[in-house]
Amino acid sequence: MIVKLLKFIRNTWRNIFRKRRFNMLNATDNSEEWHMHLSPASIFAGLVAFVLLLFILVLSLMAYTPILEFLPGYRTEAGRSRENLMQNIMRIDSMERVMNDMMTYNENIALVMQGKTPVVRTYASSDSTRTSKVLVMPSAEDSILRAQMEGDGIYSLAGSKPPRRQTGESMLITPIDGIITERFDIRGGSFGVRIAAAAGDPVTAIGDGTVVINRWTPEAGHILEIQHTNNLLSIYRHLSKPLVVKGDRIHAGDVIGYSAEVQDGKIEAFEFELWNNGKPVDPEGYILF
Repeated sequence: MIVKLLKFIRNTWRNIFRKRRFNMLNATDNSEEWHMHLSPASIFAGLVAFVLLLFILVLSLMAYTPILEFLPGYRTEAGRSRENLMQNIMRIDSMERVMNDMMTYNENIALVMQGKTPVVRTYASSDSTRTSKVLVMPSAEDSILRAQMEGDGIYSLAGSKPPRRQTGESMLITPIDGIITERFDIRGGSFGVRIAAAAGDPVTAIGDGTVVINRWTPEAGHILEIQHTNNLLSIYRHLSKPLVVKGDRIHAGDVIGYSAEVQDGKIEAFEFELWNNGKPVDPEGYILF
């Protein structure tokens, strides 16, 4: 039995590598015009090589050419992935800032309990807030400068001008906490700033005024326009839920709506514009974001 099994295996192995003759005959006189020798093993190796070459070719086209852009539905899925990535980055940044605030607060409480000087927060030039763990050490020069700033001298804070422009009544406040992703650029068609904020964040009025427009458009979603003093007009776009109506009297800091409007399955970033005497102006020149 074992001998027959070994003989069968040996014959099968030989048949796999045994070459067969494939020829092409002339239909008129049955003369041979072309022939080649093939075996089942060589046919299988050829198929494997062809599949491998085809795989490498397709992979190269996908990696180094824009062929995927022509596939139906790919661009939509890529844009959706990009929106999800931006939302996750904003959430992580918000969580990082909250954690930094909590850690700074706890460390300050501990330092105060120990009779030491608290930690001072410093702001980087970027949009994200960072915490600097630098202790403010009192000195004689600091005491002199503090006395000059609190007094009536040339360095007095009472006589200094604010770093931002005023509207005649009070300083303007930021409409929402977030990261500026697009700045004011009239040549580029941007008449305001685009702010990326967490979904559902409250949007507040930058100052006292009256709601003059409350409407919805397919391009900008819910829009609110508030008329302030000195011919200053503030415009809030892509609100998910406005809380005021036309004619309402608004005070600075009042919540007028919520951000992160959903249009066509994606979240639109909050847009804010500021107009002075009928012309768009840079909001960063009036508000400290």
